[in-house]
Amino acid sequence: MLCMPKGLSFRTQMDNRDPQFHSFIITREDGSRTYGFVLTFYEEVTSKQICTAMQTLYQMHNAEQYSSVYASSSCSMDSLASSIDEGDATSLAKLQQYNSYDISRDTLYVSKCICLITPLPFMKACKKFLIQLYKAVTSQQPPPLPLESYIHNILYEVPLPPPGRSLKFYGVYEPIVCQRPGPSELPLSDYPLREAFELLGLENLVQVFTCVLLEMQILLYSQDYQRLMTVAEGITTLLFPFQWQHVYVPILPASLLHFLDAPVPYLMGLQSKEGTDRSKLELPQEANLCFVDIDNHFIELPEEFPQFPNKLEFIQEISEVLLQFGIPPEGNLHCSESATKLKNLVLNDLVNDKKNGNIPSNTINMYELLKGNETIARLQALAKRTGVTVEKMTITAPMAEKERDVKLQCEEEELRDYKLNVQLREVFANRFTQMFADYESFVIQAAQDMESWLTNREQMQNFDKASFLSDQPEPYLPFLSHFIETQMFATFIDNKIMSQWEEKDAFLRVFDSRIEKIRLYNVRAPALRTSIYQKCSTLKEAAQSIEQRLMKIDHTAIHPHLLDMKIGQGKYEQGFFPKLQSDVLATGPTNNNRWASRSATTQRRKDRLRQHSEHIGLDNDLREKYMQEARSLGKNLRQPKLSDLSPAVIAQTNWKFVEGLLKECRMKTKRMLVEKMGREAVELGHGEANITGLEENTLIASLCDLLERIWSHGLQVKQGKSALWSHLLQYQEREEKQEHMAESPVALGLERRKSDTGITLPTLRVSLIHDMRHIQNMSEIKTDVGRARAWIRLSLEKKLLSQHLKQLLSNQALAKKLYKRYAFLRCEEEREQFLYHLLSLNAVDYFCFTSVFTTIMIPYRTVIIPIKKLSNAITTSNPWICVSGELGDTGVMQIPKNLLEMTFECQNLGKLTTVQIGHDNSGLLAKWLVDCVMVRSEITGHTYKFPCGRWLGKGVDDGSLERILIGELITSTSDEDLGKQCRTPPQQKSPTTARRLSITSLTGKNTKPNAGQIQEGIGEAVNNIVKHFHKPEKERGSLTILLCGENGLVAALEQVFHHGFKSARIFHKNVFIWDFIEKAVAYFETTDQFGDNEEDVLLQRSSCKTFCHYVNAISTAPRNIGKDGKFQILVCLGTRDHFLPQWIPLLAECPAITRMYEENALLRDRMTVNSLLRVLQTLQDFNIILEGSLIKGVDV
Repeated sequence: MLCMPKGLSFRTQMDNRDPQFHSFIITREDGSRTYGFVLTFYEEVTSKQICTAMQTLYQMHNAEQYSSVYASSSCSMDSLASSIDEGDATSLAKLQQYNSYDISRDTLYVSKCICLITPLPFMKACKKFLIQLYKAVTSQQPPPLPLESYIHNILYEVPLPPPGRSLKFYGVYEPIVCQRPGPSELPLSDYPLREAFELLGLENLVQVFTCVLLEMQILLYSQDYQRLMTVAEGITTLLFPFQWQHVYVPILPASLLHFLDAPVPYLMGLQSKEGTDRSKLELPQEANLCFVDIDNHFIELPEEFPQFPNKLEFIQEISEVLLQFGIPPEGNLHCSESATKLKNLVLNDLVNDKKNGNIPSNTINMYELLKGNETIARLQALAKRTGVTVEKMTITAPMAEKERDVKLQCEEEELRDYKLNVQLREVFANRFTQMFADYESFVIQAAQDMESWLTNREQMQNFDKASFLSDQPEPYLPFLSHFIETQMFATFIDNKIMSQWEEKDAFLRVFDSRIEKIRLYNVRAPALRTSIYQKCSTLKEAAQSIEQRLMKIDHTAIHPHLLDMKIGQGKYEQGFFPKLQSDVLATGPTNNNRWASRSATTQRRKDRLRQHSEHIGLDNDLREKYMQEARSLGKNLRQPKLSDLSPAVIAQTNWKFVEGLLKECRMKTKRMLVEKMGREAVELGHGEANITGLEENTLIASLCDLLERIWSHGLQVKQGKSALWSHLLQYQEREEKQEHMAESPVALGLERRKSDTGITLPTLRVSLIHDMRHIQNMSEIKTDVGRARAWIRLSLEKKLLSQHLKQLLSNQALAKKLYKRYAFLRCEEEREQFLYHLLSLNAVDYFCFTSVFTTIMIPYRTVIIPIKKLSNAITTSNPWICVSGELGDTGVMQIPKNLLEMTFECQNLGKLTTVQIGHDNSGLLAKWLVDCVMVRSEITGHTYKFPCGRWLGKGVDDGSLERILIGELITSTSDEDLGKQCRTPPQQKSPTTARRLSITSLTGKNTKPNAGQIQEGIGEAVNNIVKHFHKPEKERGSLTILLCGENGLVAALEQVFHHGFKSARIFHKNVFIWDFIEKAVAYFETTDQFGDNEEDVLLQRSSCKTFCHYVNAISTAPRNIGKDGKFQILVCLGTRDHFLPQWIPLLAECPAITRMYEENALLRDRMTVNSLLRVLQTLQDFNIILEGSLIKGVDV
């Protein structure tokens, strides 16, 4: 299956019969790998019966073709004759010409292969050995020794070279050299990266590399098996120190195509048939697929994925390395096009000729060729624009061919490949060493011993992600926040923790030693993370160590020799591979050579060690089981079993997928809940609550990806790139048909939400189709995958995701039509559990739609609710309203006369923060007592209440004609019961009626807060502002709420100023704090008496001056704000400009205080004033920016 992925192939003398080399890989369930190297060649068929059968088959096939006008692609000849399978022949003449085999005229050949299996990827050495073996069969002279001698020699007498050494062994005609990196070097990789870069081009390769790091689904596509292997192995090699943890099948045999259905990350290679177009390729899922068409130098990337950090400078550095070896960074397009024209790719040696690899360097000056290279010019221009300094590029023109004194034991070309490989890998490894130099500081070592760690692995956090991200440079965050969620990163950290108890993983050992080196060379404070690009400095040494190994061979293996064989068997016959004597090859030599004895002693040492560990640690089997479970955590199925493909095994594999998807859903929803629930989660012992907006976005993106994978598992027929969206569309189509048939649409939107006063907001219609229409109307989203993601975000924000999906899946006829029996969506129990996990997300508030689609137009509905008992419902004046949110405001909008409800459309305002409401005081019934204003987004259904409880009108209350109201988000009743135990803390709101009235009216019925409570309130308000500024900028909430909300700074200071305030009614007229402020200003403007100390005098004078200036600016502002509103503006401006601690002592000293405040008032107590100043002083360091609606029209 892997040696001949397409099965047997027959050719005639007319077809190309050059031998082809390819390699493959077998990954076991534990992740260990074995490499296979295959040379396929053609041998003449000597059996008369087979030739006759072939002729009969051809005649039947041609008759069939004549009878049906169009060719049937699934004909039985496909697997037999590749000449048919290659040409999708259309004209009959063509058919006759190709599909003819005449036993009397043609010679029939059949494919055979020789394969070598090795534990390490010694690709070049194995290829040379196989080619020499093939030459021995086809040459006119028989080989010096029987073939068995050479095969026996490589199987039993050629050892693996020890780490850091090179080894020479003998093929049939000439010696072959292989080498192995030392313990401190990068692990062995023998596949030429040169080819991978030439095939894909640098830019494309870096993009595919990023997709692999983010564990997307990667599908490689090429006619040539070896190209699939070269690109797959090349990219996975560059991941060091990380390792790909998911399904890895670089060559997917034709019989395993159903594996493309796997709802897990994978890296697979698919052989393309010649002439077939990418568009004809039916892939089950494409929402998260990176499709790499190697032969056409083209990649299709998934939507929206973060770029690799410092991508430009990274590409620049790699291109410098490539250019030194004469490889254009945009890849050899011309080579790959001409190469696809080759009917079959001949041995790589032949293809290399087409890549000018063998042109002697003095005939072509690489530097001249590249002078006008547009990619280099583009890169340099880009780098210049972004302000990156790029060192002058030196392109060393290849040296003229000097006679080398030392004859290298290895061809020039090969040495260059080795050197290029190691230098490119060093550049990639250096990026990770720089990015993760401090990773150890964030590893959480919780467990005392290995056993307890392994048993509790699933519940434990092993890496402090939030602290790690907060320590990284801003530009790296989008990539890193995704990357640290991957399985390869989790396994890397697991290996780090395991290294306390067992031998370090080889990759980890090398990586850690490199980090040590960095620390020795540049002692930088770990806290100072910069995004300055640091180039790799170890390129020269890396290339030198390989060159030295290949120049000075360390070991030479035993020469092939005659074996004790039966004479006369396996007689040499040119062009035919002989039948080998199996008994000779079945046993190795007796222990008389130094290699064998050495490996025996190491084996004995290993046995001793194993017995020792069995005595001390766990029972070995149990331990292995734990290890497997720990390592496979979060991986659904690492590797498909390629051996057994009975229906039962396929069913079991699909069942594993279903279980894996459910487990992944459980883990993801749990993580989203714990991260989001914040303080309550901490109290329940779930670790620290510090989810960042970035992290939340990453988690939601991975939820979208999971849903796409679930929806594409077991699809019958694929339509469009997003399986979820195409299911939704079909559901929508069916529902709309039924609606038309029923003619009377369901009256869902007619009930109204009652408020205390009887004026209501109509209930928002909850419907899956309705939400789909909102998404379909968004012109910003261009693709189905984008629409599906937007719909998921909207449903999550509305707390309807589980309900909508339940509704979608309730149409069982549609589900049966779309999905095979084994699909996840048709496993009822798992589906129910899955919907239940999603339902748990309703316990927290997400704004993942509002905060992402910031430019869309959203319809809002607003209702003004007056207090009817005390005032008229409708005012005769001309009311207006202005709604503000975190992303902007609506501007002033007139409310239509005699109406209390209006709808308007404007660009997304984000979370709503304030409403300004006012009127022009015209008409007889101008005074208006407003209870609250309600505003709702008609797309997300978020409803905000802006409490007021005050009058608007001249000569009533504080004479205000406009007020600024602070909003609170109302939770809908449906999810209140679910969220009771686990609500996120409620947002603050504008001060309530009760408090306002208790301040201004003198009825005295309401209990006033005592001095202690007031001081506590001030401390709390200031504390909240300080906390606000200690959060990362992107995660801060609304500062307006902290200043003017119910427990905000303004309200707290109002309480201070109200304490002991003589607001007796003189002729029924209320006295307000603002009256005291105005009296103080009048005093400051006329007096000149200040303290004795000259410095104090100057300071007090300037404070008085600013105070009077600010108060006058507020009083003369062209706004009809009442006295309490003016006080609010004064506090906000004083906080912003850090004047409050200077103004309050002035007011406390002002003579008006004795007239307007009682003896025991807080403002008349010097100690209280001093402690108040100390508290306010803590706000001096913050740069406070006020929302425009608060200070509109006030010019200071």
